[in-house]
Amino acid sequence: MSVRTTRTTLVVAAAVAVSVALAAPAVAAPGRSGHGATRTAMEAAVEAGVPGVTATAKDGHGTWSATAGVGNLRTGKPRSTQDRYRVGSITKTFVATVLLQLEAEGRLSLDDTVDRWLPGVVEGNGHDGSKITLRQLLNHTSGIFNYTADEDFINKAFSKEGFFEHRYDTATPEELVRVAMGHKPDFAPGTSWNYSNTNYTLAVMVIESVTGNAYGDEIRRRVIEPLHLHATLVPGTYPKLPKPSSRAYGKLARTATGPTYDVTELNPTLATGSGDMISDSADLNRFYSALLKGRLLPAKQLSEMKTTVKVDDIPNARYGLGLIERELSCGVTVWGHGGGIHGSTSEAVTTADGRHSLAFNFNGDWTGDTDAVIDAEFCGTGGRSGGMSVPPHIG
Repeated sequence: MSVRTTRTTLVVAAAVAVSVALAAPAVAAPGRSGHGATRTAMEAAVEAGVPGVTATAKDGHGTWSATAGVGNLRTGKPRSTQDRYRVGSITKTFVATVLLQLEAEGRLSLDDTVDRWLPGVVEGNGHDGSKITLRQLLNHTSGIFNYTADEDFINKAFSKEGFFEHRYDTATPEELVRVAMGHKPDFAPGTSWNYSNTNYTLAVMVIESVTGNAYGDEIRRRVIEPLHLHATLVPGTYPKLPKPSSRAYGKLARTATGPTYDVTELNPTLATGSGDMISDSADLNRFYSALLKGRLLPAKQLSEMKTTVKVDDIPNARYGLGLIERELSCGVTVWGHGGGIHGSTSEAVTTADGRHSLAFNFNGDWTGDTDAVIDAEFCGTGGRSGGMSVPPHIG
C-alpha cells in the first residue's frame, strides 16, 4: 500500500493495528490458484500506460517472479525480474527499524523529544522540537510541515525545467529541514496525522546524532548485511541505478498527460531518509518477511512499530512506525509500505506472519493501479482499485 495526493498538487500525502488485529495470521483467499491474477493486474498496468512492471512473490509454494512491459522505451528491452529500482518511501521502514533497534539497546527512547538529539533544529513559524517526540516523527503525528509540499521545492525538483537544471544537485538534511521550517506546522503535535517526509529526514539526523555514524552505514550494518540484501543500498549522492536495472520515466508536469521523460539519473539526496534507497523485489520480500517474523526487532519494539494511528478518509489502512497495515478486499491483512520517486512506483507487503510477501515496481510515476496488483496476489482478484497508488513524486 502506498499513498498519494491528487496529481494536480504534486504533494506527497499518505495512507496508512492495533496489536490484537495481528493475533491470527492472514492467509490467502480460498480457491486462489497460482499467480495468474497477479500477472493479469501487471499487464493491466502496462495497458494503462506504465512502461514496465517487475514483481516477485514468495509464499509456502516457493518464489514466483514475472515482468510485463519494457524497461527501455527507446530500445524495447524488457524489464528483468532482478531489476534494481528506487524504492521511495519504502526507505522509511528501514529508518524506523534502525531507530527502534537503538531504543531496544537503551540508547534512546521514542518518547525523547526531537530537541534532545537535535537542539534548535526544529524551530520557527510555530515549530517547536521540545514538544515533538521521536514516536511522533515515525508515525507522522508531529505536525511538521512536509518539505516536498513547498512550492519552490516542487518547481525545482518536479517541473521539467527545474528537474533538468537541478537533478544532480546535493541537498543536505539541514537544508531540507529548513525548507519545512519556513512554513507553519500542519497542527499541534499529537493532535492529528499528516504524511511529512521531513519527519524521516529528521529521523536519520537523530540516528547520526545518537550513533556518530552516517545513517546509511547504520542501515547497512544493522539490516542490509545481516539479511544479505545484496541488491539494497543507501546511495548517498550517487545518481545512477546499479545494474541490472531499467530506465525510469516521468511526465515532470502537474498532469498525467504530455511528453514522457527519462528521469533515471538524479541525486537522491533530495529524499534523504524519506525515499532515497535502492533495492530489488527479492530483497524487499526478504526484509519485510524478516521484520514481521521478529528477526530484526525484539517483541516490544515490533509491537511499537505495529501500533498504528487512524488516517482520515482511508478506511482500509492505518499507519504505524514506518509500517502500514492494510486490509484487502478479501479480508487479508498485509503489512509494508509503498514508495514513489521520479520514474518509480513501488510496493512491498507481507502477511502478518511474514510467510507470504510481494514486492513490485512500475518504472513510471504517473499511472497504474498498485492496489489491483496487491489484491490480485493475496485475494486472487483485482479487488479495490485506484484508491492508493503512489504519487509521481517522493512518497
